[in-house]
Amino acid sequence: MKVSLDDVFAALADETRRRILGLLASGEVCVCNIHAALDVPQPTASRHLAHLRKAGLVATRKQGLWVHYRLAELDDPAVSRVLKSTLTALHENDTVEADRKKLSTLIQVPLKTLVKAARRCCC
Repeated sequence: MKVSLDDVFAALADETRRRILGLLASGEVCVCNIHAALDVPQPTASRHLAHLRKAGLVATRKQGLWVHYRLAELDDPAVSRVLKSTLTALHENDTVEADRKKLSTLIQVPLKTLVKAARRCCC
């Protein structure tokens, strides 16, 4: 899939989408946990995830009724650098940190584990 920098920057322009990327930096997350961690309605989370998917930044895996999201593997080095820089900046963001803490509780994975995974991803 050819990823456009215009689509990437449009996707990154929204705070909710950046918060989603901040969660996905720790690994694959079910849409049900994304909307719960962000405290937004499920349709809102799904709409933002669709925007990120259209921009080529996330990939999906369906399991039964649920869709799991993860960061996409990017072929374009420029897009990859933009995403990595964004994730690095988000790593220390207070809102993303609070989201990650809530996700930790929801999926019963220690916060330290999620933080380490996010650090390996982008820092």
